[in-house]
Amino acid sequence: MNSLPSVAPGTFSSLRHPHHDGRRSRLPTATAAFVALWLAGCAVGPDYKAPVADLPTAYAHADALAARHGALPAPSIDRWWSGFDDPALTRIVERALAENLDLAAAMARVTQARAAAQGAGARLLPDVNLNGSAVRQHQSLDSPLGKLASAQPGYNRNQTVYDIGAGASWELDLFGGLRRGAEAASAEAQAAQADSAGVRVTIAGEAADAYFRVRSAQRRLAIAQDQIDTETRLLDIVKVRRGDGLATEREVAQAEALVAQARGTLPPLRIERETQLNRLDVLMGAAPGTYARELTADAARVDRVAAVSGNGSGGLAVPAIEDAGGPAALLRRRPDVIAAERRLAATNARIGAAVAEYYPKVSLSGVLGFETLAGGRVPSAATFQPLAALGVRWRLFDFGRVDAEVAQAKGANAEALARYRASMLRATEDVENAIVTLTELENQSADLSIEVKAQTRARDSAQDAYKGGAVSLYEVLDANRQLLAARDSQARVHADNARAAVATFRALGGGWE
Repeated sequence: MNSLPSVAPGTFSSLRHPHHDGRRSRLPTATAAFVALWLAGCAVGPDYKAPVADLPTAYAHADALAARHGALPAPSIDRWWSGFDDPALTRIVERALAENLDLAAAMARVTQARAAAQGAGARLLPDVNLNGSAVRQHQSLDSPLGKLASAQPGYNRNQTVYDIGAGASWELDLFGGLRRGAEAASAEAQAAQADSAGVRVTIAGEAADAYFRVRSAQRRLAIAQDQIDTETRLLDIVKVRRGDGLATEREVAQAEALVAQARGTLPPLRIERETQLNRLDVLMGAAPGTYARELTADAARVDRVAAVSGNGSGGLAVPAIEDAGGPAALLRRRPDVIAAERRLAATNARIGAAVAEYYPKVSLSGVLGFETLAGGRVPSAATFQPLAALGVRWRLFDFGRVDAEVAQAKGANAEALARYRASMLRATEDVENAIVTLTELENQSADLSIEVKAQTRARDSAQDAYKGGAVSLYEVLDANRQLLAARDSQARVHADNARAAVATFRALGGGWE
């Protein structure tokens, strides 16, 4: 039961002076008012208390996250995409957040849920309606009423009935069933709003992820094309040497095969680039091909320069990342956790709504109206036709079904509690996995950078030695293959590192406030 509502001084003065005849006559009325006020503050069922979150004080890999040195300072987690200092990325993410159709649908679901909550709250208030009618009829003489009335003097078969009035009905929420229903609807509306925020987080993350995959494919295409150009020049050298009798047909065939092998890496990369461009268009609420060309001009130029210079980063800069308050902050930052908690509150309220079915439901209704056959007499004392009714509905012999409804509500609450706890564990897991992926990819990228430099020196030395006849063509071809593999891995890992940073921001719940 909730606490009693506050009552103005003097309300119960009749109880303090029962010897006064006038006040004694009001004693039953005052008692009834007191009971009504007490019941008005009563709502059956458990009051909701948010479960205690059993989360660690810090992430297991927090030290690794703090130890990394980002190329840029840590951005605000609410607008993390601006931290990459990439105007194209910022433009894409903000366009996606403004135009994405899934996000628009999620916002529409929020509107629906809020309307449902408003409707549930309105059930606590009286229902008032106005009505009026004017009916013109020509009475049948063969109808039962016509046969009786036609025998009376002055009978008129043509009749006009005027009926106007106002009616009101009100279900007294004595045991809080309606209030519990309103609580549940309000919590569901809040859950829908959190779901919408979750879609926003997802859209921002998906747009950034697709963007970095496009950039990765573009860089790897530039690296592959540069390798093709290098190996084509080597093929020309081999052909010249064959003309001079210094190389064999077998060496020419080996060089041609290596050029063809490098060209064979282009189609999969083009597929990756085009599919991710299409993905970006759809995320931005446009048909595939609408915005794709915007990403190809500057990005292709930057990636081409980076590929030729041997810079595997391709101009991508990954910022530093803060843990945004640790695991406890996930309870207020992760939309999926917030939505799960609100749905838990909704199921708790529905237990009260189900328990309220054990108790009687009382409703009041009344009508103030006028009805007459003569329009000129509306309204008048003679045509005044009031009506009042007190209704009671009690599922007195249906407690078996009520028991089942209460048990079902409690089961739904237990399920929601398990889902809430699972959402917290998954949120923590997402952050831990993202941090591990981010830091380990950065370590791998550093090692690949050393490998690329070493493979470049080895390839150049092999080519010089081949021109001098010190080594065979096989060693040159093998050095070229290893260098291509190292440069391709470096470009892929660096883009994956940027994607891991996006996943970390997303796991921390960034991008929706």
